[in-house]
Amino acid sequence: MKPTTLALLIALPLAAQAPAPKAPAPATAGAEPTVGVAMDGTYQWVVGQFVGAAEAMPEDKFDWAPTQGEFKGVKTFAQQVKHVSAVNFFLGSVILGEKPPAEVGNPEMGPDSLKTKAEIVKYMKDSFAYARKAIQSITAQTGSRSVKNPFGQGPDLTPIGMATLLSFHGMDHYGQMVEYLRMNGIVPPASRR
Repeated sequence: MKPTTLALLIALPLAAQAPAPKAPAPATAGAEPTVGVAMDGTYQWVVGQFVGAAEAMPEDKFDWAPTQGEFKGVKTFAQQVKHVSAVNFFLGSVILGEKPPAEVGNPEMGPDSLKTKAEIVKYMKDSFAYARKAIQSITAQTGSRSVKNPFGQGPDLTPIGMATLLSFHGMDHYGQMVEYLRMNGIVPPASRR
């Protein structure tokens, strides 16, 4: 399956759930958008839902994690947000071929230095802006180039593959965050009428 087909398959369920994001502006009037701009159109759904969920959790519940049932050792809500944000910076930097512009710490947990909801939300928003910049940079010429797998295992990736990974990774953790919100009596913004 082609990476662009996979990206479209991932995008379809998202399109049915969230309000329409602002369309990215094409590079020139009448021109088709680049691969990266087209992929960013899908990624904006992830950003909108994830940011909304993160902002909906009250400060006093930001370090909350479920404890009843099979939840031993799961990430707190704040760790979910920091993890996705760190991976956004990490993969964005790989796509762009540069050093991450922010600390990623241990990408599995994000930087230890971020403690408050305000710090974490700012870091998250900055990470999504950076990931979008990276995704938008992908062209037909650069999108399928082979990139050594930054995770050290598995096959090499492509910038298109990493952009797709950014989308489904964010939505994977968004699903967990939705559960945390609902366990605390909060309806996620994307589910509100």
